[in-house]
Amino acid sequence: MELFIRIIQFFLCFTILVGIHELGHFVMARIFRIRVDKFYIFFDPWFSLFKFKRGHTEYGLGWLPLGGYVKIAGMIDESMDKEYQNNPVQEWEFRAKPAWKRFLVMIAGVVMNVVLAIVIYCGVCYTWGESYFSNEDARWGYNFDEAGERLGFRDGDRFVSIDGERIDDLPQILNMLFITEKDRTVVVERAGEEVELGLPLDSLIAMRQNKGFENFFTLRQPFLIDSVVLPGAAMLQRGDEIVGIRISEEESYGNLEFRDYKALLQLHAGEEVELEVLRGADTVALTLPVSAEGTLGVVAANPYTLRTKHYTFWQSIPAGFRKAGRTIASYWQQLKLIVQPKTKLYEEVGGFLSIGSIFPGHWNWEDFWLKTAFLSIILAVMNILPIPGLDGGHAIFTFWEMITGRKVSDKVLEGAQYVGLILILALLLYANGNDIYRFFIK
Repeated sequence: MELFIRIIQFFLCFTILVGIHELGHFVMARIFRIRVDKFYIFFDPWFSLFKFKRGHTEYGLGWLPLGGYVKIAGMIDESMDKEYQNNPVQEWEFRAKPAWKRFLVMIAGVVMNVVLAIVIYCGVCYTWGESYFSNEDARWGYNFDEAGERLGFRDGDRFVSIDGERIDDLPQILNMLFITEKDRTVVVERAGEEVELGLPLDSLIAMRQNKGFENFFTLRQPFLIDSVVLPGAAMLQRGDEIVGIRISEEESYGNLEFRDYKALLQLHAGEEVELEVLRGADTVALTLPVSAEGTLGVVAANPYTLRTKHYTFWQSIPAGFRKAGRTIASYWQQLKLIVQPKTKLYEEVGGFLSIGSIFPGHWNWEDFWLKTAFLSIILAVMNILPIPGLDGGHAIFTFWEMITGRKVSDKVLEGAQYVGLILILALLLYANGNDIYRFFIK
């Protein structure tokens, strides 16, 4: 059932993204009175799932979910239909329009994907607000894995700033550390003092290559008391924090996490232990019995909760723009890193399985719309790249014509289209091959 829900979300998202993108080309073409021969969601080699014709345009749903297309009269596109070149230029053809109109038709799909992302982010901010974990709430600091310790971090450190920018939430930390083209300077709070750490770019890249960021740091879990359930723990109060355990004159422990204190108590089941308890601003010592099961007889509290920033309708609009802008900037930075051979981050490139795997096995509208907006940004950025066959490739030739006044020949456009299709096919094969290796072989 979970797999079915993932598949449904993937196809619904993909249909929305493709439909909006192609609608942009379609609407802009019709605004300039350019005839559109076909408008298809998904590709339709050999046959389509259904189709109908209205006016000069055939609308349909293809069976191959690798994208979609609009076939614009008088334009070289993925169909490689060149028959129009043998006929006189008609006023309703793409090639008959001035360069600036053709340029707008070409970038309209990308613009629509960005607009879609902005609208979704505005709607999510208004409906659900923005939920996040604030770095300020991590007052017990973080635990770091071996890779983090090699960079100079120590358990209990709390992030203060990265390159002088104050840290607000956890995703911001990961983005700034692992989506970067330069060394980073991190300031952490350690035992009440601020400590500066220099993180070399090579080390950050190596951690990312080895997936070291996945467990780079975790929140420290203190032993906070929520409630008392056994009489032996009656001296403890809600809100108390156990910060140390003394077993004997020679054996005492402090600055541990909840799980460590719990394991220690189980080793001394049936005995008495002396606890160092932080109660408000005071520290008190209490001697309590450990049950035969190795517990104190208390329920521990989870001190961490997400914060939610709520917006009015009018506040949600600039918030949506800001969120879209941050997402575009972050993904563009990520893309620049991936294409650099020395980083070897091209190994992270994934295909349809990777995209589908980001959707959860349960239905959550807020999560669905956030992922749809994010993928819409990705689709926009990828399509605007100056690669023949993509919108950016078509647009760059038209932009050249706008600047120089010289139109690129049909033969050059045709050759570029073939090159672009080969590049796109190679990228699809590589990305989906990576998926097969990661999900079924590795």
